[in-house]
Amino acid sequence: MTAARQSAFQAAEYIPPDAIFDVTRRYLADTDANKINLGQGTYRDENGQPWILPSVKLAKEKIGNVGHEYLPIAGLKSLRDEATKLVFSGTKAFNEDRIASCQALSGTGALLLAGLALKRSSGIKNIYITEPTWSNHDLLFASQGFQVKKLPYYKDGAFDFDAYIAALKAAEPSSAVILHACAHNPTGCDPSAEQWKAIADVLIERGVFPVFDAAYLGFNSGSVDRDAWAIRYFVEDLGLEAAVCLSFAKNMGLYGERVGLVSFVLRDSEVARAVASILENVQRATVSNPPVYGARIAATVLETPEIREQWAKDLVTMSGRIRSMRQALFDELVRLQTPGDWSHLVKQSGMFGYTGISRAQVQLLEDEFHVYMADTSRISIAGLNGANDHYTMRHAVGVLVGKEVVTGAYRLQNAVAWWRGGRPVNGTVAGWCGSEI
Repeated sequence: MTAARQSAFQAAEYIPPDAIFDVTRRYLADTDANKINLGQGTYRDENGQPWILPSVKLAKEKIGNVGHEYLPIAGLKSLRDEATKLVFSGTKAFNEDRIASCQALSGTGALLLAGLALKRSSGIKNIYITEPTWSNHDLLFASQGFQVKKLPYYKDGAFDFDAYIAALKAAEPSSAVILHACAHNPTGCDPSAEQWKAIADVLIERGVFPVFDAAYLGFNSGSVDRDAWAIRYFVEDLGLEAAVCLSFAKNMGLYGERVGLVSFVLRDSEVARAVASILENVQRATVSNPPVYGARIAATVLETPEIREQWAKDLVTMSGRIRSMRQALFDELVRLQTPGDWSHLVKQSGMFGYTGISRAQVQLLEDEFHVYMADTSRISIAGLNGANDHYTMRHAVGVLVGKEVVTGAYRLQNAVAWWRGGRPVNGTVAGWCGSEI
C-alpha cells in the first residue's frame, strides 16, 4: 500500500474573492425582492435594465454572420486603425507613424500588455497609482513584479492636488505613473486643465513615464474629444512618450466582449516598430490573439459614418442620464436635510459616486436593507433609477442618510420611513440608530 501523497498545492493559501465581483455574487444570491446593486460598474437605463446602444445594434446588423476565424496576434486591423484615430487623429505622432498599438482584452488587458512591455524593455521598476484607485491596479502591476507605490489623491470630498503633486515630486526616476484620463475611479474627481499641466511638468522633471487608463472616453462628458484632452496635451502639446490603455466596455456597453487597445506614443517610427513587436510577443505569451466579435462591433461603429453619428448620440444619452441621477441624488439629500455637506457628489463626474460613508455602514445597509455597494462606499450612479422608480432612489438616499446615524437619528428615522415607503424596517429604526457603527 503506497503512502498517501500530499497535494502539490498543500501549502496554498486561500485568496479572498475580488471585492467588486463579490458584491455582485452576494447580490445575485439574495432573494429579497427589493434588493439593489449599486456596486458593479455597468450602465443601466431609467428602468434599471442593461442598455444595448442603438449604435451597437446597427453595427451588429451590418456585421451579420462573418465566421469565427482567428485574428492576427495584434488584433483586428480595422479596430486598431479606427481606435488609434479616435484618440490621436491630427496629432504629429499619428501623422509620423510613431504609435505602436495592439488590441487587448478591454482595459485590464491593455494595462497588462502595457505593463509587460514596460517590464520587458524600459527598465521601469516602480508603478505609482493613486490612493484610492480602481482595485485591480495594485493587483495587476504587483503580479508583474513592479513595486507599486501610492500617491494620496482624495481628501474632504475633493482631489487633494497639493498632497498628490508633493508625492509625485518625490517619485523615483525611471518609474511609471497610472493616470486616469477622465472620470477617476472611484472618486470621480479629475484634475483641472491647469492641474494636468502641473502634473505633466513634474513627470518631465522626474523622468516618470505616463500610462493613461482611458476606460471612460466619451462616457464621462458625452464627448470623446473633451475626455481625451489630457492625453492629447501630453503627447501633442508637450511631445511626451506615453501609453494609453483604451476600453470599449463602458462607452459602447461591450462589457463581456472584452474590447480594448493599448497604444504607445513614441519618439520615432523605429522605436514604435520595436515596441509593436514587443506587444505582439507578450500578447502571444499570454492570450495568443484577442477575440474577434466585439472587435468587429467596435470597428464597425467607428468606421461607419452614420453609425458613428449614432454612437455620439448614445454617449450623450448615457452621460446625460448619469449627470441627472447624480443631481437627483444630491437634491433628495438636501430635501431631507441630511446631516453633512453632500455637494461633493455633484462635483464628481463619471459612472461612480464616492459617498464617504463608513465600511460598517456599508455592511449594515447590505445586511439589513439589501443595498449592495463596494466597501469603499463607492456607488454606481448608473445603477440608480429616475422618477419612474422611486423605490430605487429611496435606497440610494437611505445609504447616504446613514452618514451620521446617531446625531441624525430623528432625521434618519423620517428618512428611512420615506425610503421604505412608510413601512417599518425590521420593527423599528431605533435599534439601527443605536448600533455600534
